[in-house]
Amino acid sequence: MTCAGAAAARSLWRLRAGNQRPLSACGRRIGVRFRSSGTTLDGISRAAVDRIIRVDHAGEYGANRIYAGQMAVLGRTSVGPVIQKMWDQEKDHLKKFNELMVAFRVRPTVLLPFWNVVGFALGAGTALLGKEGAMACTVAVEESIAHHYNNQIRTLVEEDPAKYGELLQVIRKFRDEELEHHDLGLEHDAERAPAYTVLKSIIQAGCSVAISLSERL
Repeated sequence: MTCAGAAAARSLWRLRAGNQRPLSACGRRIGVRFRSSGTTLDGISRAAVDRIIRVDHAGEYGANRIYAGQMAVLGRTSVGPVIQKMWDQEKDHLKKFNELMVAFRVRPTVLLPFWNVVGFALGAGTALLGKEGAMACTVAVEESIAHHYNNQIRTLVEEDPAKYGELLQVIRKFRDEELEHHDLGLEHDAERAPAYTVLKSIIQAGCSVAISLSERL
């Protein structure tokens, strides 16, 4: 885990109570407190933090596979650099959640192999409709992810914004970048895709199912 990953996680480590388990992070030792019940000092379930990290990791993993599929079809076209730029940011998002999963000992969703295949197929399939189809997919997916991040931000702020400050900072930053991708999709003719409204609705329905399953499994 990098120093950045440890820093992003540090405030949430303090939420856990119980036996001390020293861990090494960037040359320093961190005291991690656990209760056997998995409940924090303030009565906040550790499962809530696990669920947030697990589903966000799954979402960023799926987004990476979508952009990989789009690049496989459109990488050498004029829109290739635009897709690559968005994909590079998604790679950074996934790297951060990989670090947080290690820091918090969160298991990934068991559905990762499924999202691997489905994400790539969705990216490649919509790209076969042309630049407009790929961008319509981007708009639909990024809008869904940004909405999901907003819900998480609202939940954490209602719980305790001070304790969740560093996690909130990560989620807000990624939310803003997902919205930038959404806007780039619109700028690059997403709404000109065949049956744009229907395509967007179908993709977003799939995103809702993916989010629900990845939170629980």
